[in-house]
Amino acid sequence: MNKKNNYSLRKLINDIHLWLGLTSGIILFIVCFTGTILVFEHEIKDFFAKELRVEATQEKQTIETLVETLKNSNNGIVASLTIPNQDSEPYVFNVKKDIKERRGEEILVNPYNQETLKVEKTSVDIFMLTMFKLHRWLLMDTGVGRPIVGVATIIFLLLSISGIVLWFPKKMSWRNINQGLKIKTKAKWKRINHDLHNTLGFYACVFLLVMAITGLCWSFDGYREGLGHVIGAKIFDRSTPQFDIDGETKTSNMSIDEVIKIANETLDYKGNLSVSFPSEENAYYSFRKYNEENWSPVTADKLYISTFGEVLKVERFADKPMNQKIAALIKPMHTGDIFGVFSKIIYFLACLIATSLPVTGTIIWINKMKKKKKIKN
Repeated sequence: MNKKNNYSLRKLINDIHLWLGLTSGIILFIVCFTGTILVFEHEIKDFFAKELRVEATQEKQTIETLVETLKNSNNGIVASLTIPNQDSEPYVFNVKKDIKERRGEEILVNPYNQETLKVEKTSVDIFMLTMFKLHRWLLMDTGVGRPIVGVATIIFLLLSISGIVLWFPKKMSWRNINQGLKIKTKAKWKRINHDLHNTLGFYACVFLLVMAITGLCWSFDGYREGLGHVIGAKIFDRSTPQFDIDGETKTSNMSIDEVIKIANETLDYKGNLSVSFPSEENAYYSFRKYNEENWSPVTADKLYISTFGEVLKVERFADKPMNQKIAALIKPMHTGDIFGVFSKIIYFLACLIATSLPVTGTIIWINKMKKKKKIKN
């Protein structure tokens, strides 16, 4: 039998890569394009957002005073507060009209003069929300769009793996490998297009694999639970601890300011501090503090304090076992937040490359079809 007629494993992988790419190209283009934009979502929103300038014209008002002012002026319930590490930044309160309300309203407060600014939705916020919905469920009903994006993500995962296999040359030598690491800018446009697909795809493949593996956690509950079992820790764990608090043995409730002082003394370092106030479900203060000198801006230490000032529990991120750290970092590993601006830039470039792959791949296929047609004629 002629060797040219042999259907090799490499040919099979190439065909799988080709047809999976062609059938999912449009969806993958949309998901990757929107992902590229969403990498710097918060930075874009902050750039266009109305700013509340804070100047230390006098001593800061107590948190107790600010909370009472917000309650009286907004006729709502103050659910949480973020105290920035920088004195030039406003406090960020979350106020709910109804305790059952999920998100509430964000209000910026100048701690020196009690000036407030409600964070209104802008056209940029609406645009980013549209990009988010397009990225997650293609602007469809979530029950339909989410699994479609999930299947496309699985295909993307297979494309990344098969692409890595196909990147390695048939004859392994440094010369051949080196060719796959470069883009021949002086070659003809067809070769440049091939190199853009092959070389850029190789450089981005590790980050694309991480995005795909973590991204599936939002598409399929079974996958998320299964990955959690593999890791040995629950992913997206939003459960809150339960404490046996005996109020009869205590004298009186502490003020919010006194409790926050205890929190800062317990977590004794500089960083933004977020606090959720006691509710009917949880009769204690819940704190998160982000160490500004930490290796990651998204890892936080947690602290729980009773209304009487008793430290109920301290959860330091550094002390967690590795599996719990990985589970907690699934979202920042997907979005690129994990190392701050540095990782965001890398993710932006990787997503940009991923957006181009369906285009360059389709062009490669069209060129091959034209070449075959000429040979037949």
